[in-house]
Amino acid sequence: MGLNSDGSGGCRYQRLSDDLFNKFSELVYEKTGIFLKPEKKELLNARLGKRLRATGIDSFKEYYAYVINDRSGGELVHLIDCVSTNFTSFFRENSHFEILKATVLPTFVREGRGKNKEILLWSSASSSGEEPYTMAMVVADFISQHPEMRYRIMATDISTRVLAQAKAGVYAEERIVKVPVPFLKKYFQKGVGSSEGYVKVKEDLRRMVHFDRFNLMGDFPWCEAIDVIFCRNVMIYFNRETQQELVHKFYQALTPGGYLFIGHSESISGLKHDFTQIDATAYQKR
Repeated sequence: MGLNSDGSGGCRYQRLSDDLFNKFSELVYEKTGIFLKPEKKELLNARLGKRLRATGIDSFKEYYAYVINDRSGGELVHLIDCVSTNFTSFFRENSHFEILKATVLPTFVREGRGKNKEILLWSSASSSGEEPYTMAMVVADFISQHPEMRYRIMATDISTRVLAQAKAGVYAEERIVKVPVPFLKKYFQKGVGSSEGYVKVKEDLRRMVHFDRFNLMGDFPWCEAIDVIFCRNVMIYFNRETQQELVHKFYQALTPGGYLFIGHSESISGLKHDFTQIDATAYQKR
């Protein structure tokens, strides 16, 4: 999640003024917690130019008014999609999945989790689905040796665009280069003909993950219900105040003994929290 250069084109004749950039930035921050730095102005100009063409609106000023006055909230979703860049891959930052397999899940077995209550894992910024599908492969492989354990994986993102891709489960072959061969054979179907160069996630794996749209800035409906939270490479786009709020909500949502994973480029060491650090970017609620 965040705004990064992707070379996308914009509207040739439209230029986003500083005043309107600030207004869009304030709106995005209010609704999502994403902080758009001034250097993102040109990219926002290009991204919103596409929405002007799609809606037939002639100016950024008119488009801003359209978003504000759209009571359905539908155009706000499109705006958020415009400013959300979602890059990920299968088994990205693999050390987290090694910890999940070697430390977290064995600990749950010793504690008897997954018997009376299913283990709940949450990919909180799931993007196009690679992260939660990786979680599902790792968990399913482990639990094949512990059939008494029950689990559920939920995956959320603020972008409807990437959620649609995640649910479809179709990826370019270069996105699966880190997937172990046994998992490739078990969970992916290779495209042929017009689909050559792509793979599709098999139904068995797709059924393991429940996708839904969720805004991390909203109220969490869970209290001490989640056992594992992945929130990786998201907080770098938030200011300190928003990071503090989010870490607190994650702590409240986790069960005692639950785990939080953040991105390798992130840190919560400067924030107030009660987590115990178990690895560079892995934490436990004691």
